[in-house]
Amino acid sequence: MGKLTKTLELKLVDPNAHKRQKLRETQDTYQQALQAAFAAGCDTQSRANDVVVEYDLSGYAKNALKQYVPQLHNSYDADELHDDHPVRFTNEGLQLDHQPQNAIEWYVKIPHHEDYHLWIPARANPDQRDWLEALYADDAKMGESRLFERDGTWYLHVTATRDVEDKSAASADERTPIGVDIGEASLVTVCHRDECDSPVRPRLWADDGKAVRRLRKTHFTAKRRLQKRGSERIAESYGDALWDQIDDVFHRVTREVVEYAESVENPVLVLEDLTYIRENMDYSEYMNRRLHGWGFAKLHAQIRYKAAEKGIPIATVNPRNTSKACHACGEHGSRPRQATFSCSNDDCWVGEYQADVNGAINITDRYCSGESHRRSDRASRQKAGDDDSATDGASLTGPQDSQADAENQQTTLGTYAS
Repeated sequence: MGKLTKTLELKLVDPNAHKRQKLRETQDTYQQALQAAFAAGCDTQSRANDVVVEYDLSGYAKNALKQYVPQLHNSYDADELHDDHPVRFTNEGLQLDHQPQNAIEWYVKIPHHEDYHLWIPARANPDQRDWLEALYADDAKMGESRLFERDGTWYLHVTATRDVEDKSAASADERTPIGVDIGEASLVTVCHRDECDSPVRPRLWADDGKAVRRLRKTHFTAKRRLQKRGSERIAESYGDALWDQIDDVFHRVTREVVEYAESVENPVLVLEDLTYIRENMDYSEYMNRRLHGWGFAKLHAQIRYKAAEKGIPIATVNPRNTSKACHACGEHGSRPRQATFSCSNDDCWVGEYQADVNGAINITDRYCSGESHRRSDRASRQKAGDDDSATDGASLTGPQDSQADAENQQTTLGTYAS
């Protein structure tokens, strides 16, 4: 048996005026506590606790914040925050009730503060009914949950984990690694090697990269003009519409990445480790601003949770020099054009090669070298010796599994980042 983590989607049904007010109070207080802890540079749970303890929130929200804020500094190296984060609760925060005889079957108890809770009816995604029933019957374990408002409607996304039948028991050596290169030119590029070690079936989402760049440029230009006119509210709503379009592109592309992996025998998707992404960005001030605002973490999160639903494992490797080295001979080369890699080794057969495919192959090869396995072992040892998790908190390191989860990754790293 293995374990599968999924995020269950619940839509709150017409809360009355009093409950809407309480939901907004929770949301506003959570934002204030998050911003305060982040601004204070809290990189441990104990430091975050010193800040958030003063806010009028439930213990479940405070404990989630204590786990979440250090990640922003230690894992994502965020330098700013969006002002509209989902409210997080730890695993014991919510309670479900099931009344199948009613027109609206599901009810959820949402913490407000202290001992004050809100019972609200909720409609569930019908495709996830068996998961909700398993959660209600204690056949699945509840994890972290997130509360957020979109276009006047309130939603809850609840993480659940349950035992599932193992698919193939392929070892790491039997897996077919698929390198996943995320960039600006081609939004995502994937490639793997065949049994003869030849690069095979590369796929590039270059047109989608162009579409996202165009939307981002439109957003920044329009926002600047509207701000000069003092139209902050219009600028914000206009930006939300454009980012919804970008999010649609991200979801479609990441779904197609997972479908590509499903077509490969015993796949493992190999991503670049986000811990190193921002460390390696050292360009001009203009390029740093652009790249730090690119959707690395959001695309990562969406690939992770969609792969988890299909039982496809994920591995990560250090991205250092994957775009600079030749996949054939290992020599460093140059990029005469954005989409072209030129090998500096005159004796190498490559000469010029598609740059993003070259990067994807290098990511694949780095996994084959065993780096990912060594890194996983090391991380496990470090975690075992350095655990200051909340006593009733759920782990935040499991696969993300919904649009809101991935959106939350984006807003974590700034208004235009992920």
